[in-house]
Amino acid sequence: MGGIKQPVLSLEDVNVHYGAIWALKGVNLTVGEGEIISLIGANGAGKTTTLRAISGIVRATSGRITFRGEDITRMAAHDIVKRGIAQVPEGRRVFANLTVIENLEMGAYIRNDKQGIKEDLERVLERFPRLKERRNQIAGTLSGGEQQMLAIGRALMTRPSLMLLDEPSMGLAPLLVKEIFAIIEEINREGTTILLVEQNARMALQIAERAYVLETGRIVLEGPAKELSRREEVKKAYLGG
Repeated sequence: MGGIKQPVLSLEDVNVHYGAIWALKGVNLTVGEGEIISLIGANGAGKTTTLRAISGIVRATSGRITFRGEDITRMAAHDIVKRGIAQVPEGRRVFANLTVIENLEMGAYIRNDKQGIKEDLERVLERFPRLKERRNQIAGTLSGGEQQMLAIGRALMTRPSLMLLDEPSMGLAPLLVKEIFAIIEEINREGTTILLVEQNARMALQIAERAYVLETGRIVLEGPAKELSRREEVKKAYLGG
């Protein structure tokens, strides 16, 4: 393993409050260039809040978030997307009344390189043959798995160097879960760094290089994913061991 690769993203002592609720408590987390990092934890542990703080959807109360050396802690969400961070939200959040193609085009809203957008659109459709078949179908009529592929495809249209994935396997049949995880690994192999929040801890630890365990807003464990998956407390709490 040889330690963490060149850091792309760093969270230093990040705190987030929702009114009186202290959602994140001094979170420190690093994502290295080209890594898949998994963030696991029970419901309500603060996993989604962590991703939202990174992508600027919620504001950190204190602490610092840096991306490629630049402080993005107070930056507007659309400026963070421009820097190369894309989030695939929990529950897919596709534009239900738009077609597959229109959804993908929405992913490129911050870009104005028409030729590049066209090429990326073709690339996404090649990667997801099912979306290609349903390119003119209304997104709300797609299956859960197809909507998840569309959400990932839409994020790819921003040309991210870091992708934040929030519960990509949620509500999917086991066979589709495998397919989605294979897609995530493929996107990573092609050069996109991944921070993955996932309830399915077994799968998440299988594909990650390193992982963090979040409990009630605090990081309680971190390390190589293989090592964490062998630890008794992780097995008991998250792997049904």
